[in-house]
Amino acid sequence: MDNIEFEPECKSRGMETGLHSRGEASVALEREFTRMVKEHRKTIYTVCYFFSKDADEVNDLFQEILINLWKGFPKFRGESSHRTWIWRVSLNTCNNQVKRKKRDVETVPLTIDIDLYNDDDTKSRQIQMLHNRISRLEPFDRAIILLWLENMTYEDIAGIMGISLANVTTRLFRIKEQLKSMSNA
Repeated sequence: MDNIEFEPECKSRGMETGLHSRGEASVALEREFTRMVKEHRKTIYTVCYFFSKDADEVNDLFQEILINLWKGFPKFRGESSHRTWIWRVSLNTCNNQVKRKKRDVETVPLTIDIDLYNDDDTKSRQIQMLHNRISRLEPFDRAIILLWLENMTYEDIAGIMGISLANVTTRLFRIKEQLKSMSNA
């Protein structure tokens, strides 16, 4: 039981070197996961904040994403970058939560004393207006525009969303037009 068999994914990460027990492999996997999450936590929070304004819900989404990342991490084959994989898992998790939320009973959120979105300067008002408009988009379109706002290439967006490059181009054009035509209500 001291010898372990490594999945091909673990071998591709070089995890077979010097590891002689399941405990050591588990510790190495946990270290690598922790490093990856620390490196990309801003990305995860960015996605969470685009799907909710409620701090508790954002934290719940973040935790749900971490759980899904952890479950999928041993199977990650490295066919894409960690960044791309994290975007995809984060967006899928948030989209699934939105769908689940629509089926669930409506709840009344608790209020907090600070409003991070309410500021009086012009730039803050413009950002808030854009955020409000984006939040009215369908989840799939919201995800595409979020990736575009994060300066992702069209190729990266296509890979993360699982659609063609032409579809990304067309959808972004339509989304931008839709955002322009929305009222500020």
